[in-house]
Amino acid sequence: MRELYYGEAIREAVRQEMRADERVYVVGEDVGTYGGVYGISKGLFEEFGDKRVKNTPISEISIVGEAIGASLNGLRPVAEMQFSDFITTAMSTLFDAAAPFYFRIGANLPFVLRCPFGGGQRIGPYHSKCPEAWMFHTPGLKIVAPSTPYDAKGLLIAAIRDPDPVIYFEHKKLYYELKGEVPEESYEVPLGKASIVREGSDITIVSYGWMVHLAREAAKLLEKEGISLEIVDLRSLCPLDEETMLASFKKTNKIIFLHEAWLRGGVGAELLSIICEKAFDYLAAPPIRIGAKNTPVPYSPLLEDDYLPSVQDILEAARKLKSA
Repeated sequence: MRELYYGEAIREAVRQEMRADERVYVVGEDVGTYGGVYGISKGLFEEFGDKRVKNTPISEISIVGEAIGASLNGLRPVAEMQFSDFITTAMSTLFDAAAPFYFRIGANLPFVLRCPFGGGQRIGPYHSKCPEAWMFHTPGLKIVAPSTPYDAKGLLIAAIRDPDPVIYFEHKKLYYELKGEVPEESYEVPLGKASIVREGSDITIVSYGWMVHLAREAAKLLEKEGISLEIVDLRSLCPLDEETMLASFKKTNKIIFLHEAWLRGGVGAELLSIICEKAFDYLAAPPIRIGAKNTPVPYSPLLEDDYLPSVQDILEAARKLKSA
């Protein structure tokens, strides 16, 4: 297999699905000749034309509204938010119209909302947030957050083919910094299936997105100290693979939840409650959550590095659990 950047894998997934299914089209701000703010749709306008690669006004509510209307009429839109931060301006349409639509009407809405998310890019509080907990709290939305180019392609293809609204969180830091093996052919990575990306025996760490790579880095350092870290990459937040997470925890009896989003009210809190409700008797030490500090995302590189979870945070948490 050849290697692709994370961003290239996303583009290939969209291109292959557009070639295979004429119902699939791209819609969003500057996705046409400009190719999107991160270049993900570059080349698609030239291949498919303006009817299948559509620019919109700067109006996130209209992007989500079009995705709903188009999917109701038999199309499969792949809509892009330039930055996931601005999904807030479309919340009513997404939460009150799209999410409960099947429950109210009995009709599917097969659209994907691509949402670049996350920090580490030194672009401050308006372009760096991780808003997945808002979606995670809302019934009717599926949520994925790939950490590798392989998963980025496979999960996006699965999301485009899915009959329900899928929020596809892609980390901006990974676009052109991370390469990995990606098959040329079309394939799906099933929604709702986590992956054990590193086996270990002492501590389980559960994560997704960019943070999986911090966990990998920490695991290599901890191995030198005789601490074996097992890494569970959730890949999908909804549907959630509780079975894989619980099985890993029952093996190690100690667990860390790691996400880039704010710690308070984050996905990790829900995962911790699942452990306490369904596997309390297996706990050998109090679970630990690692997340961003409860402040807006700073512009300053020094402040942003302090704000974000770090490898050092993981090392300290693992050492604490090992000695417990």
